[in-house]
Amino acid sequence: MLFNSIDFAIFFPLFFLLYWIVAKKLTLRNIFLLAASYLFYGWWDWRFLFLIIFSSMVDYTIGKLIYKASKKSIKKTFLFISLGVNLGLLAYFKYTNFFIDSFVNSFRFFGGSLESFSLNIILPVGISFYTFQTLSYTIDIYREKIKPTNDALSFFTFVAFFPQLVAGPIERASHLLPQFHKTYSFNYKAVKSGLLLMALGLFKKMVIADRLAILVNEVYNNPTGHSGQDLIIATIFFAFQIYCDFSGYSDIAIGISRTIGFDLMKNFDTPYFAKSITDFWRRWHISLSTWFRDYVYIPLGGSRNGEYRTYLNLFLVFVISGLWHGAAITFIIWGAIHGIIIVMEKAFGYYKLKIKRDHFIPAFFFTISTFVIVCVAWIFFRANSFADSVYIIKNLLNVNLKQFDSTNLGLPKDEFILAIVVIVLLLIFDALHRKYGALKLLNKSNFILRYATYTVIIFSIIIFGVYGNDSVSEFIYFQF
Repeated sequence: MLFNSIDFAIFFPLFFLLYWIVAKKLTLRNIFLLAASYLFYGWWDWRFLFLIIFSSMVDYTIGKLIYKASKKSIKKTFLFISLGVNLGLLAYFKYTNFFIDSFVNSFRFFGGSLESFSLNIILPVGISFYTFQTLSYTIDIYREKIKPTNDALSFFTFVAFFPQLVAGPIERASHLLPQFHKTYSFNYKAVKSGLLLMALGLFKKMVIADRLAILVNEVYNNPTGHSGQDLIIATIFFAFQIYCDFSGYSDIAIGISRTIGFDLMKNFDTPYFAKSITDFWRRWHISLSTWFRDYVYIPLGGSRNGEYRTYLNLFLVFVISGLWHGAAITFIIWGAIHGIIIVMEKAFGYYKLKIKRDHFIPAFFFTISTFVIVCVAWIFFRANSFADSVYIIKNLLNVNLKQFDSTNLGLPKDEFILAIVVIVLLLIFDALHRKYGALKLLNKSNFILRYATYTVIIFSIIIFGVYGNDSVSEFIYFQF
């Protein structure tokens, strides 16, 4: 079920009404939440419900076994079982064909002859997200940071919690799981705040991301048919498309949770105002970057074994992050680019440079240079193949402004202008939000301004939202 669908427009009001009817009865409320979450997830393909139920059963049981085990070696054995089951399922559904193709290509490289083949495997929506969420539970029990829950209902609901199930934020059990052990009273301010976040998320998705996707798809699906300026525009548009698409999903997820009393972590913090790639990853997909920090970078040794090992660990984390995003060499290259730049920033003492980055000129320079690097990396992330990404990189500067025509990019002139306008509005909003807290300012403003803003957002979604286009309606991160 998509947040931007008619199905969800019917589902959510009914869910919201019934939830607050049963909210005071903890067990009944959690049963209702679990049923609603399974309905939401099963809307795509009910067969994959068995997969998420199985994963929940495994980690609920292993969490208890790890906690009860008296020896470290036994605890470690159970942890490896959890890692094996979860990562094994993830590898099978997400990477089987990638490994087959890699093996065949390697075989051919060394002069062998092997016919290529692939298996017809459907990727379960959200498997990368809920796998990492359940793994954090068993790892934290092993590290003695949390104790296992005895409430199976709460745990199963924690794993399947529908607002953030399929695209995050990736929540830790230490933060989200205890919230299923509490009851909540209806809070008008929280509900209003949550609904506003949902509206902002839908605006980002339907008005900005889905409009930009039309042009991006037109160019990236046929890069050889476009000149340098088309490729540059499409790449910049994709940068804002993926930001609005993903942060829009996170806003909706956080907003839904807030309307029913739950708190989810912030997942984005104006990433395109970052002044370095290191800074970018403190603001982009925060739940994933902190997950990799705590469960991959630190176990690899972090910064404890000298600077060269630190650089290697940082690089490996980003390569693995690239592979997490998708089973293709282009995603690995995307992760490697970020890893190399972050290692360079650390090695050359970026943060030791005696430049006052708060001053406008250096701040502007570092922000623009960071955005350019991010956009170049996005080419590999978005390109349909490695060959396409190489072609785009080679032809970015092949600019001929006399040939520019927005209608050749899939958008009529007025739609193209509207796309630029909404990007500018987004940047203004993010700048205000970064400096003053735009939503806090809005909540403190007078009644007329507040409700005028709400009205503008709602009518903008209705009038300017992109509808009936299946190629752009799904959220990008559903494929991961």
